[in-house]
Amino acid sequence: MSTNTSTTDQTTAGATTAGATTDHSDDVGETSLAAYEPSGAGVSVGSEELTALGAALRSAADGTFGDTRAEMRALLVAEGLTRDPSMSVAEARDWTRNAIATLAAQGRGGAGFPTSLGGDGGLASSIVNFESLALADLSLTVKVGVHFGLFGGAIVSLGTDEQAAEFIPRVITLDLPGAYAMTEIGHGSNVQALETTITYDRQTDEFVVHSPTESATKTYIGNAAQDAQMAVVYGQLEVAGEQHGIHAVLVPVRDESGSPRPGIALGDNGAKGGLDGVDNGTIRFDQVRVPRSMLLSRYGGVTAEGVYESPIDNQNRRFFTMLGTLVRGRICVAGGAAQAARKALSIATRYGMARRQFDAPGREGEVVLLDYLAHQRKLLPAIATAYALAFAQDEINNAVATVQGKPVGERDQKAQRELETRAAGLKAVSTRFANDTIQMCREACGGAGYMAENGLTELRRDADVFATFEGDNTVLLQLVAKGLLTNYKEMWGDLDMLGMVQAAVRTFSGTVIERTAARPAIERIMATAQRTSDADTVLERSWHVVMFEEREQHVLDSLAQRMRTAGKDESKAFEAFNATQDHVLFAARTHIDRVVLEAFIAGIESCEDEESKRVLNLLCDLYALENLSGDRGWFQEHGRMSSTRAKAIIPAINQRCRELRPLALPLVEGMGVPEQLLQSAMLQG
Repeated sequence: MSTNTSTTDQTTAGATTAGATTDHSDDVGETSLAAYEPSGAGVSVGSEELTALGAALRSAADGTFGDTRAEMRALLVAEGLTRDPSMSVAEARDWTRNAIATLAAQGRGGAGFPTSLGGDGGLASSIVNFESLALADLSLTVKVGVHFGLFGGAIVSLGTDEQAAEFIPRVITLDLPGAYAMTEIGHGSNVQALETTITYDRQTDEFVVHSPTESATKTYIGNAAQDAQMAVVYGQLEVAGEQHGIHAVLVPVRDESGSPRPGIALGDNGAKGGLDGVDNGTIRFDQVRVPRSMLLSRYGGVTAEGVYESPIDNQNRRFFTMLGTLVRGRICVAGGAAQAARKALSIATRYGMARRQFDAPGREGEVVLLDYLAHQRKLLPAIATAYALAFAQDEINNAVATVQGKPVGERDQKAQRELETRAAGLKAVSTRFANDTIQMCREACGGAGYMAENGLTELRRDADVFATFEGDNTVLLQLVAKGLLTNYKEMWGDLDMLGMVQAAVRTFSGTVIERTAARPAIERIMATAQRTSDADTVLERSWHVVMFEEREQHVLDSLAQRMRTAGKDESKAFEAFNATQDHVLFAARTHIDRVVLEAFIAGIESCEDEESKRVLNLLCDLYALENLSGDRGWFQEHGRMSSTRAKAIIPAINQRCRELRPLALPLVEGMGVPEQLLQSAMLQG
């Protein structure tokens, strides 16, 4: 487009956190590499022997909940909780059932539950446990998430204290295996349109749960095919002929012998594209009666006099308040997917360090795969992104503890909506990264990567559906954009098209970038900015920050303007919304990218080990450059990046890859996947 340098493009800096220079190429030189080779001095971490740098990087990436992560790794290794990929579906389900029983016996069932009910009292501990399990087996991860996280979490979040006291102790011990029955054949993402009915019968003081149509059948329900004895069932509540919207009720679905209870029809979804150890199934209800006390009634219930009462008068607000309490499930999926990607990267990088192909003049023997720049370009930017997401995950885990650590009535509602929005975005970005990265790692290992015994194909199968459950990624990114357009002032969640268009007209007054935990570090970076040449600028943190911020600001401002223009005619709200879909998704993605970069910067700032900090700065450069590289065309189209800088990005990425190549082993160790859990035959020779 133009070689002119925009105002944005002239902003540069020569310093980063802790006074280190922005160009970190001198921070890791040849003289220091010996310490990072396998033959160097090792550090014992649990049952592992790590390089000193690998152990320090792991400590940094583990973040606030490092002790819990270390305990979980040790437990997974000690119990050998990895599954043979050659198992049949029936064998995989048996193995997973036994594995979750092992975790319960080890006391891990109480993670995230109140201490008064037998839990550990840590709101974020259940998320960290879920993430950690993804290092071993994703079927086990999902089964744990369904039973403890969704079933048990719904009882605590949506039920009264009395209901929680009655059921949660049995949930923790696994004496009451549960399911979470929300999705129906006819409706998945559109929860408000579920067809299952929950009708109050005043004469018998019971609720009647019913599936009025075939499309009302609950489907893809984890634990439904074989194990669940009770389910949290979502449906439309009717009391005395009046509709009160979506509520949840506890419904026993099997007796102690495992047989379906009267009026319950259970089915098996059968073979799936992965997660063989999870017994997904269907549930239909034929006029099933349960006592009035089984309605989870923290936000709405029926009195002994047969009157509906709720502390939240507005039905729409009540619905989204109920869903907002369940935000941890979405955060769990984000973290679990990111851990699966780390496992794939650990396998592929270790293989790339050992596998040799083709002779080269002046070298003894064939060339190690990871010495090829093309191979580095596959793996090292993905490793950088894995570290970035680790810091972003730690940040949102801390936000859960802060925001949801207070009683619902005392929470900062804007902070709650912002948490929900960020959880939606991080889930979409992390699961997309996981699926793309696992596939790339499979290809990077050639034919060996296609063998089930080497761990990547099963990982790819199992991680696939993470892009769908707990919210389709496209829908989630739309929700992120809505939160940004309303500045979290309106109730999060619903995708009413007219409402979203009207929000752009009514509440959006221009983007104001609100920096996250990295604010002090970023302000220091920007304050010490200095002019350098166009080519040198691409390695400066201040330029990365400005590019991420101004991309987000421009995209969101222009999206709001498009909606204002298109939304003047309310009868054409759908057309206005539909015509901006690509713009909506781009706005959401640029916001989450900026949040992740800031989390990375904050993580570096908090790192106390200077060697780790220097390496993390190199990784942060690589993450930012790889991200910007994908949008070079957009930046140039909008006059925000000179052609000189655009051309300089790829050489800078290559430079960082070359500098990080000798550190491959500690980088892999830092991602936190014990060798004993890799379950890859090609690494054992």
